[in-house]
Amino acid sequence: MSRHKDTAGEGPKDPFDEAGSAQAVIDSTGAVVEWSEGAQRLLGHTPPDVVGRSAERLLAPGSKIALPEAESERWSGTLTLRHRDGHEVSVWLLAHRRRPELGDSTGWLVICPLGDRDPLPFDDPLSAAVLAQSPCPMAIYDDRLRLHRINEAMERVIGLPEERIRGLRLTEIGGKQQSEELERHLRRAFLTGQRQDVDIYLRTGGERHAHPWSAKFAPLTDADGVVRGVCLTAHDITEQDLARQRLQLVNEASIRIGTTLDVTRTAQELADVCVPGLADFVSVDLMDPPDDSGEYPASTPAAPVVLRRAAHRSITPGCPEAVIEPGDVDAYPASSPQADSLLAGRTTVRSDPVAALQEWLAGDSMRTERVKEYGVHSAMSVPIRARGATLGVAVFVRYRSPEAFTTEDVLLAEEITARAAVCVDNARRFSRERETALVLQRSLLPQKLPRTTALQTASSYLPAARAEVGGDWFDVIPLSGLRVAMVVGDVVGHGIQASATMGRLRSALRTLADVDLAPDELLTHLDDLVIRLSAEAGHAGATGEVGATCLYAVYDPVSRRCSFARAGHPPPVMVVPGGSPQQIDVPAGPPLGVGGLPFERMELELPEGTVLALCTDGLIENRLRDIDASYELLCQVLSRSAGSLHETCQDLVRTLLPPDGAADDVALLLARTQGLAASRVATWDVPPDPALVARTRKYAVEQLDVWGLDETAFAAELVVSELVTNAIRHGSPPVRLRLIHEDATLICEVSDGSSTAPHLRRARTFDEGGRGLLLVAQLTERWGSRHTDDGKTIWAELSVSR
Repeated sequence: MSRHKDTAGEGPKDPFDEAGSAQAVIDSTGAVVEWSEGAQRLLGHTPPDVVGRSAERLLAPGSKIALPEAESERWSGTLTLRHRDGHEVSVWLLAHRRRPELGDSTGWLVICPLGDRDPLPFDDPLSAAVLAQSPCPMAIYDDRLRLHRINEAMERVIGLPEERIRGLRLTEIGGKQQSEELERHLRRAFLTGQRQDVDIYLRTGGERHAHPWSAKFAPLTDADGVVRGVCLTAHDITEQDLARQRLQLVNEASIRIGTTLDVTRTAQELADVCVPGLADFVSVDLMDPPDDSGEYPASTPAAPVVLRRAAHRSITPGCPEAVIEPGDVDAYPASSPQADSLLAGRTTVRSDPVAALQEWLAGDSMRTERVKEYGVHSAMSVPIRARGATLGVAVFVRYRSPEAFTTEDVLLAEEITARAAVCVDNARRFSRERETALVLQRSLLPQKLPRTTALQTASSYLPAARAEVGGDWFDVIPLSGLRVAMVVGDVVGHGIQASATMGRLRSALRTLADVDLAPDELLTHLDDLVIRLSAEAGHAGATGEVGATCLYAVYDPVSRRCSFARAGHPPPVMVVPGGSPQQIDVPAGPPLGVGGLPFERMELELPEGTVLALCTDGLIENRLRDIDASYELLCQVLSRSAGSLHETCQDLVRTLLPPDGAADDVALLLARTQGLAASRVATWDVPPDPALVARTRKYAVEQLDVWGLDETAFAAELVVSELVTNAIRHGSPPVRLRLIHEDATLICEVSDGSSTAPHLRRARTFDEGGRGLLLVAQLTERWGSRHTDDGKTIWAELSVSR
């Protein structure tokens, strides 16, 4: 803190910066290095008289100072000082230690309040205003922003009595960097006459640790509305802040844990969520299934407990605290926290692990060294249990955080671990069922539909009641540019041959979809494949022996348009928000395998939230009603459905199918469209001039900065430069650049009027070019090209860090 100055020629005088206190700075050697105007008024000495000389010269004969402890940040007391004219002055002093790590020189800042110390009258106007307008604890600052009055509650917060600090500035009382922020709000409240609220992390008085406070500054006015002072109220919000953090951690756990059906990934998500919010180090150890059945016993495991490390996470990069690595197996004796928690069947907490685990650590020197090296002071072990079975244990450790685990921490850890346990058990069961499905060759249909930005989807597949393997299939295929393809198809016939044909058609369709063909072109290629399959089966020239129907649709969330084409398949049904269900009149087209006839494409603009229903004929053709009646009933179900898509799927199946099951396979796919906000898309027309590529890069980088993707800017800038340059050099106008930002993905698209597709090649050493697409392939997650009605589009996807 620098001393106040009020020298002529240095600008107008600040009314809030009067010498209302005496200040001096004393360095570590005891010499005076700064001497304020208020100090000169108090003792009469001018700065040349004292600066550079020992501060002991200012003490009256016989006066002694009780030196503060080395770790003390503040000192206060009464001293007898010597005035310049020789008489003694008894004053109360407040001193703040100056720390070099805060940018100050080592030493002490000594402050003495000046002014009247007589008791204030009972009818003091500011005191009356406090009683009328402010809550407690409180402090009142006058029109010079100096302390006028505090109550007992505020005295306890500050740790100093009112009569000692009255007349001091807020920064002089606090002596901390945060005090400057508080004084800015104090000044703003006085000057503007408006209330100021601020939440701040602060250590006050004699507290050992900082914690959150809520400070409120309220201007105090007289009868004429003139601001005469400011009331400061401070509230300790530690408990509210901890409760908010715990709730936030639970919400985060519900989102981040169980994103996949992978045991290791789920265990790692549990560890990641809890560091550093709950612990400094977390380990997750799971039990291996006891036998091929994969089921865990409900009984308590016996010691020693054999566990496999599934995951761990630390606030220290590299997890140096860990003794074993993920995937390794270790046997834990009954004295270990892992086994003790599992044997007891409850959470255990140890506030002194070294003493509490002495028996276990005595036989493990490496663990002992790690515990002592990092200063582990609190450990908590929580069993991982789901559906009555014990799956493993999670251990939470603190060493950097000074607080030990509390009862609230235990409840929080148990809540998060319980959620993770269900996810781990689900992942275990899914893995076992998936293996069984592979054995039974049930992998011909998608196990689950992908989550996409463009669509919310739900599906239902039911085999025929006669239990024959059929050839119905459905699929949802993510495409470039956030577009999504929806497929429903039906191979003629039943049995293994129909199932095998379905598998080949589905694989071929996904391959054609990756090429980004238009729906009518894709069906034309698929038709050629069915004809070839007939020929391979010995039916050359007899088209239609191997046949299928198919409906293919592509939805673009940016333009909100959907393209349809069908090959002899039942038409889809759509329900726009607030509208009635209706069939989409997609040109029928011939079934696949007929050959020689074209397929037609139609395109619709779909409002966001439009529901599309695609199904095979097994749902609408049965012995109870004809197709028209089934379509009418299907529309009725869709119009009354207000639940999730999954519930709608189930409702459709229950309503349309006979009670004893369908005579044919049923495949049903529902999709609700979702549009991408315009703020997530940026488009530029690029003049066909290589000299303007730099300007295009600049536009792209500026847009990434708007989206907050600074960490991705370098790679994205290179990709934009290469694709735009290639389009200008090798393509045809018009050239257009489009950037799309969605969640954790950044998509770069460059379109031009040429239909010539690029290809990746390896440039030779002496080649001057040919490395652009190779660079794009190295920098991006994936890239490719697609043909459009007026040329082509080259696209690339980059992963974005959250």
